[in-house]
Amino acid sequence: MELFEGIKKRQSIRGFLPKAILKKDMEQILEAAGNSPSYTNTQPWEIAVVSGAKKNELSKKLLELARKQAPANPDIVFPVSWPPEMEKRSREHGALRLNTLGIAREDKIERSKLNLWNYEFYGAPCAVFLFMDDNLSNWSLFDMGLFTQNFILAAYSRGISSCIQASVTGYAEEIKKFFDIKKEKKLVVCISLGYPDFNVKLNNYRSIKKDLDEYFSWYE
Repeated sequence: MELFEGIKKRQSIRGFLPKAILKKDMEQILEAAGNSPSYTNTQPWEIAVVSGAKKNELSKKLLELARKQAPANPDIVFPVSWPPEMEKRSREHGALRLNTLGIAREDKIERSKLNLWNYEFYGAPCAVFLFMDDNLSNWSLFDMGLFTQNFILAAYSRGISSCIQASVTGYAEEIKKFFDIKKEKKLVVCISLGYPDFNVKLNNYRSIKKDLDEYFSWYE
C-alpha cells in the first residue's frame, strides 16, 4: 500500500475478526516501526505483545478491575479538561459514536458496556503495550508517539488494523505485574491489533477531522 494512501485511509477499529496475527508478521511490523526517529537515537521504546490464552487472562483481570470501578492510576495522567474548542470536538466525537451505535447519552447501562469493551481489546487477537523508562523526558514521550504512528501504519500496510487505547493504561501497575515489568517502567499506551470486522457498527464511523485552513499557516 502506498504510504500517502495509508495515512489518509487508516482509521481506529473497534471490532475484529477472530483471525490470529502470525508472530513473523508482528516481528516485521515491529522491525519497521523500530526505524522511527528518536532524540539522539535513544530509541526509548520497549514493547510487550500478548495474544491467545495469555491475552484472555489479562483481559479478565482488567475487566474485574473495571467492573468494580477500581481507581485508575495511569503512569501518564489522563487529561481532566481541554480548551473550549477542543472540548467541543471531543464532545461531538463522543456523541457521534454513541449515535452510530444507537445509544442514548443518558443510557448508563449501554455506555458502561461500551466502556468495558476497552478491556476486552475490542475482540482483537493481540494487545500491544508500549513502555519506556520512568525518568525520561517529554522528548522521549514524543519519540514514543513517532514509534506508535509508524507501528500502526506498518500494520495497516499489511491489512492489520488498530485502536490506540488510553483507558487500559489506567491499570498500569496491574499490567506491569502481569508482565513482570519493573515499576520503574512507564506504561505509555495500549494498542489493540487485528483484522477489522466491518460488520461491527462502530467500524463504520469515521471521526471528523479539522479542515486544513484551521491548522495551517504559510509564511513567505
